[in-house]
Amino acid sequence: MATSQRDYVTIVSGLPRSGTSMMMQMIDKGVIPALVDHVRKADVDNPKGYYEFEPVKQTRQDPSWLNDAPGKVVKMVHMLLLDLPDDHAYRVVFMRRHLPEVIASQNRMLERRGKPVGDLAEDKLIAMFQAQLDKVDHYLDTHRNFQMLHVNYNDTIQNPVPTIEAINAFLDGNLDTDAMLAVVDPNLYRNRR
Repeated sequence: MATSQRDYVTIVSGLPRSGTSMMMQMIDKGVIPALVDHVRKADVDNPKGYYEFEPVKQTRQDPSWLNDAPGKVVKMVHMLLLDLPDDHAYRVVFMRRHLPEVIASQNRMLERRGKPVGDLAEDKLIAMFQAQLDKVDHYLDTHRNFQMLHVNYNDTIQNPVPTIEAINAFLDGNLDTDAMLAVVDPNLYRNRR
């Protein structure tokens, strides 16, 4: 299927530090072009880039960027999915990662940037993140213009082929699965718990 025939917006979402940048790169290499602006540059925390698009942060106020988004893939942090208007169809590849690893990765990134790590205990952070994930799941389940595929980051790193096959089917096939596979780099799996 040609990219232009995908009349929906492909979205990669999840908590920060859950593998969304890796998944963006995989789908982009799989020949669905990424909607990115390169404002946020690659760094030690994401050496292959962040694959972000600044207008998504203002979707509630100005969703006009969506008019050019069908047939492309864009990254949105999980809670921003709630701001998407009902007049588009969305297919969401939602990244899941063990929550203690997400927290460890976020804390390492903050430390590297010289920013303070929050003082909320890990169990409280996990409960907060889980409540947010449950809210997003419920919202997407109850809105017919969303389809969602959950992807486990940890499983993808260890055995990417089943994930790639599932994504290819979810996004109507004809993706370059070999190019997607070449993106997965176990050396970038840090902060294991």
